[in-house]
Amino acid sequence: MSRLALTRRRALAALGAAAFAPLSRTWAAQEAGALAFLAVGDWGREGQFHQREVAQRMGESARELNAKFVISVGDNFYEDGVTGLSDPAWKASFEDVYDAPSLQVPWCVALGNHDYRGDSQAQVDYSKTSPRWRLPARWHAFSERAPDGASLEVFVLDTSPMIQAYHAPDSKVVVTGQDTDAQLAWFEQRLAASTADWKIVVGHHPVYSGAPSAGAANGKGGEGGGGGSPDLQARIDPILQRHRIPLYLNGHDHDLQHVHKGVTDYVCTGAGSKMRDQCNMGGSDFCSLQSGFVACTVTRGRLRVTYRDWTGADLHVIDIPRSS
Repeated sequence: MSRLALTRRRALAALGAAAFAPLSRTWAAQEAGALAFLAVGDWGREGQFHQREVAQRMGESARELNAKFVISVGDNFYEDGVTGLSDPAWKASFEDVYDAPSLQVPWCVALGNHDYRGDSQAQVDYSKTSPRWRLPARWHAFSERAPDGASLEVFVLDTSPMIQAYHAPDSKVVVTGQDTDAQLAWFEQRLAASTADWKIVVGHHPVYSGAPSAGAANGKGGEGGGGGSPDLQARIDPILQRHRIPLYLNGHDHDLQHVHKGVTDYVCTGAGSKMRDQCNMGGSDFCSLQSGFVACTVTRGRLRVTYRDWTGADLHVIDIPRSS
């Protein structure tokens, strides 16, 4: 797979002939009046598997863009989450890796399936002691405003309890006691009440994917295998489409990927450290096996998503115009 890729839908339509020029760092340059943030997932490996290099490039991008926050889409600590608030992984995989001054901003966090293999409540509780770790509850929302006045609301879901494979007796992921009906009712109500110009949804698992995941390899396609997660397609996607959500950010698949379906761009940023060994395009517009992250900018008229790898190269750009 080439490290340089262009979308077959949004970017080509929006950029025309210019889209065939080589991508450069100027694609993600700060726009006047823009709100910028980064998103990364599947990262916590004590700096190994390019995690530290990704963190360094994130620091540079956050400085360039004046990023106001970072979104973590889950699987924050491998292989089995954290054991508690005193687990050394907090320092070895988070504090000492994402140490750039520009990354000392709020980290708005989702839980992943590997986080549920440890003490997931400790990740919620860490919010009370950390100046930047923001996981006030297993699902939550927050709002921001761009300098040009555009309003943004981000809805962070806890998708692991919605995956039926994790409720099997032999599952390593323990999600008992989580009320998915209450979460979905909250989600629908908050979306309906939101007046934000832009609404973005974050979840660990892919709704749609062109790449086979670890779940598919283990015969558990519902976990988010080739084509995505049937469980989330049944429970989450109708809500995304009904409320015309332009962007869903996820991880779980260890790649950088883009799928456009319905009114939504599904952006996988599960490339914070160790990568998978294949990148099946399937129904994807773009897929890369380079460790990396995405940088996003929001203005009144446009939401831009730029995929960057651990070397600092820009791989792919999505321009999402604001719908009327």
